[in-house]
Amino acid sequence: MNLPNSLTLSRIFIVPLLVVVLLTPFSENWLGMPRHILGVAIFLAAAFTDYLDGHFARRRRQVSRLGKLLDPIADKLLISAALISLVENKLAPAWAVVIIVGREFAVTGLRSIAATEGVVIAASKMGKFKMLSQVVAVALLIVSSVGGQPPVANFGHAFPAIQFWTVPELRTALHHLFGEGQTTATDLQVLLYSMGRAMLWIVVLSACYSMYDYFHAFYQTVVERRAAVARRRKGRVTATITSTSSAQNDKVSI
Repeated sequence: MNLPNSLTLSRIFIVPLLVVVLLTPFSENWLGMPRHILGVAIFLAAAFTDYLDGHFARRRRQVSRLGKLLDPIADKLLISAALISLVENKLAPAWAVVIIVGREFAVTGLRSIAATEGVVIAASKMGKFKMLSQVVAVALLIVSSVGGQPPVANFGHAFPAIQFWTVPELRTALHHLFGEGQTTATDLQVLLYSMGRAMLWIVVLSACYSMYDYFHAFYQTVVERRAAVARRRKGRVTATITSTSSAQNDKVSI
């Protein structure tokens, strides 16, 4: 148990605390802080450990197979718990969360199959970008909420990446920001929520594309490896048959 793996395990243990803070309605203030502010602080601290464990593993040369398998599991637990909490608080649409979490299960299963073949599929660049975009989207959505509720009245509609102009609160916030009037705290929350919902679309698209990357890597490493093993076996069988035929021919000649 080295430092990088300890940081990964700490990220797993933070998940229940994050869920309690985001989904416990009996108090809007924890330790003198608003619930959504404390929630985003816990989430960002847990996400930062994802950077630290990789940094220390490379710097100390403590990259291990356990760490490569445990790190993505910790990431998926953290992101899945945060996204499901957002759905419960009506801050994120369920269809987007189903796609993202379903992708996580698919990639985890694929990595498990590859591990049985003795192959560890490392995180791709698109997968790392997806993780970063997820952290930004979740943080924006959490910090935009007051009392765990979205700052707009039309939750469930095509908002904001499609037909964002139909949201009255967003139009008012943009008018105050770029036109006349003073920007209020509610306007800032609406803008943060809008950016979070837009980032969620980026997360969905990058999740689908990165899943393709992992399946492609699985095909190249595992399937082609099996094909190479089959070719070697076939070559040995052919060589055995050839040597046996040559020996029999030599006997006949003698």
